[in-house]
Amino acid sequence: MQERRYLGLDVGERRIGVALSDASGLLATPLTTIGARDRPFERIGRLAREHGVIELVVGLPLTLRGEVGPQAEVVQKFAVALEAELGLPVHLFDERLTTAAADQMLRDMGVKPEKRKLQIDQVAASIILQDYLDQLRSLENQM
Repeated sequence: MQERRYLGLDVGERRIGVALSDASGLLATPLTTIGARDRPFERIGRLAREHGVIELVVGLPLTLRGEVGPQAEVVQKFAVALEAELGLPVHLFDERLTTAAADQMLRDMGVKPEKRKLQIDQVAASIILQDYLDQLRSLENQM
């Protein structure tokens, strides 16, 4: 089976949550959180090379109505620049409510509030990536 590793990103103003898929491209797990102002393209590129990533998935923060608001515009520009910088395909994927879902998941696991803040972005990235992988697999099964 061919390796298909994906990197998922939850891009925020201060932090970027990063998740990684397994080699088969089926399961996403939280990887790390990086500073949004700490040379993010360089750090994301390094992670992509280290893990043999073939594509990136960036969460697109649409409004609850499904519209592109100011934050989504910032993320779209980030994704375009990231693709140009790394030379890897970058896919935007609807991320509505993933941070809330990540927070609830960490609460359910009994993670203390101070540790939740450190993990929430990478857990949100893993939810975004897992949703993308599930949709990709569903589309492949329909063919």
